[in-house]
Amino acid sequence: MKLSNRGLTLAMLSTLSLSTLAANVDIYGKANLSVQSSDDGQGSYTEIKSNASRIGFKGTHELDNNLEVVFKAEYQVDLDGDSEKGKSITDRNQYVGLRGSFGEVLVGINDTVLKQSEGKVDLFNDLNADIKRLWKGENRVSDTITYKSPRVSGFQLGVTYIAEDSIDGEDAYSVAAIFGDAKLKKSKIYASIAMDSEVAGYDITRATVQAKVAGFTVGLVVQTQEKIDGSAEMDGYMASIKYSINKITFKGQYQMADFKDSADKSGLSIGADYKLGKNTKLYSFYTSFDLKGSADKDYLGLGLEYKF
Repeated sequence: MKLSNRGLTLAMLSTLSLSTLAANVDIYGKANLSVQSSDDGQGSYTEIKSNASRIGFKGTHELDNNLEVVFKAEYQVDLDGDSEKGKSITDRNQYVGLRGSFGEVLVGINDTVLKQSEGKVDLFNDLNADIKRLWKGENRVSDTITYKSPRVSGFQLGVTYIAEDSIDGEDAYSVAAIFGDAKLKKSKIYASIAMDSEVAGYDITRATVQAKVAGFTVGLVVQTQEKIDGSAEMDGYMASIKYSINKITFKGQYQMADFKDSADKSGLSIGADYKLGKNTKLYSFYTSFDLKGSADKDYLGLGLEYKF
C-alpha cells in the first residue's frame, strides 16, 4: 500500500482524536535493526536490516449491552532505507470488530488463526530464521472475518474466513483450538492444533506445544502441508529451547522440512539476548540453512530491539 507522509500524519491525528470520544487508544511499535554478515548462497556481504519494525494504533471503545468496539491499524516501517520508493510503509494487521460475552469478531486484514496458533515457539521470529523461511502458513490475509470464542478453562476456538473478493476467486478457511497462555505467564503450558483449507493455495495442519521445564522453555511445532492440487507435500517439525540467567537469555532452534518429491531443507539457529531494560534488548544470532539441491545460506548478526 502506498501511503504519503502527509497521509500517515493525518491517519495518526485521526486515530488520536478518538481519545476525546471516550475510546481507549494505544500507540505502540517496535524498532528492530540488525547489523549482519549475510550469505544467500553466492558469497557473504554486510548489511543493516530492519526486521519487521512497525508502528500501530489499537484500542477499544465501550458500547451499550456489554459490547465494545475493538480496532487496530498497524504498519511495517523499513528503518534501513532499503525499500523501493513509496514502499517504506506497508500494511500489517488492520481491523475493526466487536467484543462481548460471545467472544470477538474482527473484520479486515489479519493473521490467520493458524499463524496465530504458533504462539511464541519461534524464538527467531522476524529474523532470517523465521519459521516462514522453510514452511508455508505464515499468512496475513485481506478480506477476512475472524471469530474467537471466550476462553473456557483455558481453551479457546478460532476461525478465520477469507472471502473470495471476486467472481473468479475462491474462499478459504483457517481454524484453531488453543489451550493456555502463549506468553506462559498465566499457565506453564501452551498448546494448539490448527488447520488451513485452501489458504494461499495450500492445505496445512499444524500442532504446537510449549512449556516451562526445570527453568528451560521448550517448544515443538509439527506441520504437514501440500498444495491444493495435491503436490508439494511436506512433513516438518521445529524444536526450540531457551534458558535465562539474570539478564541473558540463550536460545537455540532447529527446523526441518521433509519434502516428498524434492530435496529436504533444514535450518539451525543459536543466539543470545541481553536485556537492557523492560522494553529494550541487544541480541546476537547465527543461522545456517542446509538446502539440499540449492546453495546453503548463513547469517551472523548483532541487533537492537526497542518496543514502545
